[in-house]
Amino acid sequence: MAGSKDASRGAVTLDVDGIEVRISNPEKPYFADRGLRKIDVVEYFVAVGPGILAALRDRPTTLERWPGGVFEGARLSTRMDNTGDAFYQKRVPKNAPPWVPTAHITFPSGRTADEIAPDSVAVVAWCANLGTLTFHPWPVDKTDVESPNQIRIDLDPQPGTDFADAVWVAPHVRQLLGEFGMRGWPKTSGGRGVHVYVPIQPRWTFTEVRRAVIAFGRELERRLPDRVTMSWWKEERGSKIFLDYNQMARDRTIASAYSIRPKPHAPVSAPVDWDELPDVHPTDFDVRTMPARFREVGDKHADLAEHAFGIEPLLELADRQAVDDGMGDLPYPPDYPKMPGEPMRVQPSRARRPASGDT
Repeated sequence: MAGSKDASRGAVTLDVDGIEVRISNPEKPYFADRGLRKIDVVEYFVAVGPGILAALRDRPTTLERWPGGVFEGARLSTRMDNTGDAFYQKRVPKNAPPWVPTAHITFPSGRTADEIAPDSVAVVAWCANLGTLTFHPWPVDKTDVESPNQIRIDLDPQPGTDFADAVWVAPHVRQLLGEFGMRGWPKTSGGRGVHVYVPIQPRWTFTEVRRAVIAFGRELERRLPDRVTMSWWKEERGSKIFLDYNQMARDRTIASAYSIRPKPHAPVSAPVDWDELPDVHPTDFDVRTMPARFREVGDKHADLAEHAFGIEPLLELADRQAVDDGMGDLPYPPDYPKMPGEPMRVQPSRARRPASGDT
């Protein structure tokens, strides 16, 4: 990566694999507590370029943009409040250069969009110049956006649990996957959770893959009832690890490997080996430490794309759960249209209770 300065405009131009990427305001503080500037963030992504490109290549990707950097009190805009300091960018910006590719996707509402689908480290660097810290790729390839080619298992610690509890559950995920003839690749979330990626054959719909994940989670919950929950409603989860099955719903994404999380110490989501997972902590991996690790050990997910498992055994398990235990679908996220076969989307404490005289 070579660079040149444009002092008159306060910018630098980086040569990223033969593509010139202009970085505006490179000295702008992005993580002031760590002394990290915008240019440091861009150079981080270039340093781990082969790894993050493998995680994003040809996948429609939502950009989590923090153009003002991460500072005390900074917050992310939401669907209900768009006055935050950061925001999700789902549509390709109008000023994107012609070498930034896109993928056409359909949201649950039926609306469509062209999202960035990175095919080079230069695209990643260009997105970083926009303030992108976290990349949220769909689990699909742009050649077939209706058929997921990854299962993403999100082990999400609930109040009263932490990263260590997610790590405790993770080997049980590995074992159960093995029983179904599948293999998973773990990574830290960059926060308190653990993610496990499972490459699958792109033959099934989002609905079918989500159903397979629900079946898997229910079996894990059956085996570890005191440690794992599948309850969508927070009031019912308790101090357990929630396996967030709705991460496999359409337009639900997980922070990619090597993404930066918007916390003061600039942590990153780090691919790890199963045998090193019990000995790591999320704070081990950040913008300053990950490039050296990447140079030393490479991409721990490098061979993920070489595999593709069938989900038939999980769909068969879902059928057995439905017949033997009467287990049907689970609630979708609140912004989804009502889905066929979905139960009432009302949290239990607000559900109407029959009056004493009702029959």
